[in-house]
Amino acid sequence: MKFGGAMFFTDYSMTGQELAIALEERGFDSIWAPEHSHIPLSRKTPFPGGGDLPKQYADAMDPFVVLTAAGCATKTIRLGTGVLLVQQRDAIQTAKLVTSIDQVSQGRSCSGSAVAGTRTKWRITARSMPLASSACAKASRR
Repeated sequence: MKFGGAMFFTDYSMTGQELAIALEERGFDSIWAPEHSHIPLSRKTPFPGGGDLPKQYADAMDPFVVLTAAGCATKTIRLGTGVLLVQQRDAIQTAKLVTSIDQVSQGRSCSGSAVAGTRTKWRITARSMPLASSACAKASRR
C-alpha cells in the first residue's frame, strides 16, 4: 500500500518543498495539491462541511507552482493534483503544464482531475469559458 500527503498550500502554510521533503524522508509515495481558483461571492450551494467556506479554499496557491517547487526539492516523490478543476482552465495551457512538470520531474507527475461540483461554480465557468469551441466541435465531427 502506498501513502501520500495533501494540503491546502497557502502563504501561511508549510511550503510545498518543505512538505514534499518531509514526506519523501518518511517513505511516502506522493504529494497532492488541490485547486480552488474560482470562489463564488454568492454561496447558493452550501459548503458540504456546513458553515462558512474555510479560508484556505480562497487562499489556495496554484497547484502547478507548488508541485514544480516540490519536484525540484525532491528526487522520488510523485507530484499530483488532487483535484485539478478542468473546466476552469484553458485545455492547451493545462496540457502544457502537466507535460512540463512531468518532464522537469523526470516522470513523477500524476493528475487527479474533475469538474466543479457546485451549480454556482458551473455558472461562473460557463460564463467565462465555453465547454467546446467551434474549432473543437468541428474537429470532433471528423
